Amino acid sequence: MKTYHIITIGCQMNKSDSERIAACLDNIGYKKTEKREQADLVVLTTCGIRQSAEDRVYGLAHKIKKENKNAKVILTGCLSEREDVIKRLKDKVDIWLPINQIINLKQILTDFDFRNTKINPCDYLKIKPKYTSVFSAFVPIGNGCDNFCSYCVVPYARGHEVYRDAEEILNEVKDLVGQGYKEIILIAQNVNSYKSKIRNQESGIKNQEARESNYIDFSHLLRLVNSISGDFWVRFVTSHPKDISDDLILAIAKCEKVCKHIHLPAQAGDNDILASMNRKYKIEHYLELIKKIKKNIKSELPVAITTDIIVGFPGETKEQFGNTVKLFEKVKYDMAYIARYSPRYGTAAEKMKDDVTAHEKRKREEKLMKILKKIALENNQKYLGKVVKVLIEGQNKKGFLFGKTETNKIVKFSGDKDFVGKFVDVKIEKVEEFGLSGVFKKNY
Repeated sequence: MKTYHIITIGCQMNKSDSERIAACLDNIGYKKTEKREQADLVVLTTCGIRQSAEDRVYGLAHKIKKENKNAKVILTGCLSEREDVIKRLKDKVDIWLPINQIINLKQILTDFDFRNTKINPCDYLKIKPKYTSVFSAFVPIGNGCDNFCSYCVVPYARGHEVYRDAEEILNEVKDLVGQGYKEIILIAQNVNSYKSKIRNQESGIKNQEARESNYIDFSHLLRLVNSISGDFWVRFVTSHPKDISDDLILAIAKCEKVCKHIHLPAQAGDNDILASMNRKYKIEHYLELIKKIKKNIKSELPVAITTDIIVGFPGETKEQFGNTVKLFEKVKYDMAYIARYSPRYGTAAEKMKDDVTAHEKRKREEKLMKILKKIALENNQKYLGKVVKVLIEGQNKKGFLFGKTETNKIVKFSGDKDFVGKFVDVKIEKVEEFGLSGVFKKNY
């Protein structure tokens, strides 16, 4: 029996794609192996969002062929159609596979000319994945992006936005919940743009507003997923600030299964830089959204807000960076993923002069991290003495169990490893910038 090994680089969407690739390979007779040096087939699910992720792919491709000359290498994901990458790795990669073509994987492995096959870019999401977890599952609701932020490769790598039918998504979630899954993570490049026609008027979609308009948007979808019977949480990523509606904020607030955590990438705190990034909103709009979120989403503990930030974007002056500092101080983020700008092949920003030095980018990143750590610690102080519900994800090398709260806070404590994949209550006795520690109180 031939064996395969999959290496995933990047975001939740890439992880979900790898689960579908694994399912396809299982279905055609391959067997998974953890030892890539012994695999007949090695799949690289790639990410081109940051230069560091791209560089990792180059290193891995060379290493794989060096350690296993007989392995066939498939490269899929964001870099699979980049001509410069194809040229650079032409002797290291055997098959270049656009992700939506994985439904043709059996034919592709026998030299089928898949590039001439026209296919709906969302069809591959109908493949039932080989989930890597037995309690937490990614459920893609669509693929692609129409925003064309000037720094981002995703629209070129994945194409325009295409979304799955609501019935299809709901059936997948129902199946997962029926199997005992405790966490459903709805994913897309921009979940807020979701829209699906109601194909079947006799379907289980009972939302009156949706039925009258003959389509549902993301807020309707959240309500429908929330109405599915079972004890589980719902998360979602990623949101674009220009597309968050008042109704979506209300849906998050009212749906008891939807976690009170919103990842809302700001990318910068200055309007001129946002315009240069083609983000299509101003910082005043972003701050108004934050105000509405904090006002309307109420629970025992404050809603958690996280973000993505790029420092050193072309033309960003010290004064403009100062506006990002002010944004951090106003919003008081629980977490921020800060990246130093790097030009991405084929994007509009690639043509701009990368005029902020590497040293200055590092200084700006360090300044934001210093602010973030201080604010995150202050936010976490509110958890001291509280009993919080935690979904246990695993056990670390020191024997501590760890998991997350509905507000996406990492919690560790001593407990039985049989709790992994279950909800438990933990009383918080110690807080750090990016983590909480406590003692077990009860399990569900």
